[in-house]
Amino acid sequence: MDYKDYYKVLELDKSATKDQIRKQYRKLARKYHPDVNPNNPDAERKFKEVNEANEVLSDEEKRQKYDQLGADWQRYQQAGGTGRGSGGFDWSQYGQPEAGGYGGFSGGENPFGDADFSDFFSSIFGGMGGGSGRSGGTRAGAGQDYQAELELTLEEAYRGGPRTLTVHGKNLRITIQPGVEDGQTIRLRDQGGPGRHGGPNGSLYITFRIKPDPRYTRTGHDLTMEVPVSIYKALLGGEQVVETLSGPVKINIKPETQNGTRLRLRGKGFPVYRHAGQFGDLYLRLSLTLPKHLTEKEKELFQQLADLRKE
Repeated sequence: MDYKDYYKVLELDKSATKDQIRKQYRKLARKYHPDVNPNNPDAERKFKEVNEANEVLSDEEKRQKYDQLGADWQRYQQAGGTGRGSGGFDWSQYGQPEAGGYGGFSGGENPFGDADFSDFFSSIFGGMGGGSGRSGGTRAGAGQDYQAELELTLEEAYRGGPRTLTVHGKNLRITIQPGVEDGQTIRLRDQGGPGRHGGPNGSLYITFRIKPDPRYTRTGHDLTMEVPVSIYKALLGGEQVVETLSGPVKINIKPETQNGTRLRLRGKGFPVYRHAGQFGDLYLRLSLTLPKHLTEKEKELFQQLADLRKE
């Protein structure tokens, strides 16, 4: 069994102050946190080592015991790893719990709680993880993650910008990136619950809900809208102004345009999330509208047209 150098795990010198230990632990805990490194066994192992090192070095009494142990580690190995060694050194103070408690700690309770400690500590301090079934009072841990939803109009999702939401009684101002999708979730680190005993804060997960817009149908980065066109303009052609999310656009309608004709406006669709300057396309579906309340003269003219079209 190898000796664990907890100062090396936290990348610190043995002269490190309590404040330096706390800051370094927070930095490394965030770096190797399972939420940041999903399905990464190496990061998970490092995360456990960092937590175990902080569990000892952040506590004055535990750190003192550990420093005393480190100086005599080779004698401990020569003694066979447990109990009283042949070298004449009394290791029972670090061994299994006796009347005085675990490794010199009073109270008959595992001072480290039921954390997942290594064999190194199990051997030295006695069965870490069995204990009393309660978490140690000084055990560091990440804060609780929070969940929130934010409702946006399609235009707000298009433009992005600052918004304020209230989570657990706290007002939080965020900047929304243009192009967010309905159901998309973003993570804000350190905006969740406070960490325990120097551990990192939890994260805030915000899920966006985009309200339906009667004008547009969104498919990925593309938008589709229906544009009503008079039968006269469809037959004879002409110009028409279309309102888009980026402003009015003038389109040309060719003579004899058929009902349901689709036109494509490049770059007039939805912005691509986190890709500044990139946009999808806007598709226009032309829908012909028929005149109502015809006068007698209009009916006569339409009848003449109908007669001319007879084969």
